[in-house]
Amino acid sequence: MSHNPDPVVSVVIPCHDYARYLPQAVSSILAQTFRDWELLIVDDGSTDNTLEVARSLIARHPDRRIRIVQRANGGVSAARNTGIEAATGRYVLPLDADDVIAPTMLEKTVAVLDDSPGIAIASTDVFTFTDDDLPPQAMSLPAYSRELMLQRLIMFYCSLYRREVWRTVGGYDESMRAGEDWDFWVGCVEHGFDAHHIHEPLFGARNKDTGLHVEAAENDLAIRARIVANHPSLFKPISRGWAQAVLGQDAEACLPDERVPDDILTRAAEMDHFLTAVMALQRTARVQHYHIQRLEKELAAHRHAAGSPAQDPTTSAVSAV
Repeated sequence: MSHNPDPVVSVVIPCHDYARYLPQAVSSILAQTFRDWELLIVDDGSTDNTLEVARSLIARHPDRRIRIVQRANGGVSAARNTGIEAATGRYVLPLDADDVIAPTMLEKTVAVLDDSPGIAIASTDVFTFTDDDLPPQAMSLPAYSRELMLQRLIMFYCSLYRREVWRTVGGYDESMRAGEDWDFWVGCVEHGFDAHHIHEPLFGARNKDTGLHVEAAENDLAIRARIVANHPSLFKPISRGWAQAVLGQDAEACLPDERVPDDILTRAAEMDHFLTAVMALQRTARVQHYHIQRLEKELAAHRHAAGSPAQDPTTSAVSAV
């Protein structure tokens, strides 16, 4: 397929040693109802067979605009920046290699940006899924608010935005191991970019109970300090001073609650409450799913011992209820 004219959307997938997940992420792009896109797979110095898998995917879909960009390992921020720099679309969608998007994600987010010139970013609700058979769990997020964005992360990284947003903000902070997406969105607030939230779960986040999102939750105050230091005009002088101390030699002494400015601590508490609710939802769903599986096995064993004919597991579960 000719690469001209330029596509409307550039999807950028950084991949570091996630070859096992990459086909599922790419399949979710291939399934899009909106077709005017290009896909850039950024091999971020992988030591597994990421490059081989990416080449195989390109070979299987020669009619689609899929490219590979290779670089030395530098982390997700550097990989995203490299991919976006090489992209040609007027809209950008970052997608991690272990996540997916729903078939109408691009169609519905592109429509927002096309129809509303004053909107720079289109975000959506999320559904979480796991590597086992746990049913996906939808999670609603609040409508976009600049003030709320300073309090907690209300938009996932996988949101569609205009390319000039990335240029103006200066890309993702490559020195941040976690929280780089929140820092990027706060940069958007700082530069006056507005966003619209679609209340549909169109982004799928894989819940592995590990990874950068867990690291971000565990280091929330340190990440907040970096965000305050990166965007000082948005925060009070006392918060700016605290952030500089955290990032300097007095980090450990400044992280206990009694040393944290009230506005930062209040926001951190709200974030903690939000994350606790999310994790509780996921744990409850997982426990229920495993309980149903156990009941199905027990019923099947009972019928087998009684000499009853085997039944469909779904029928068994319904009967159990």
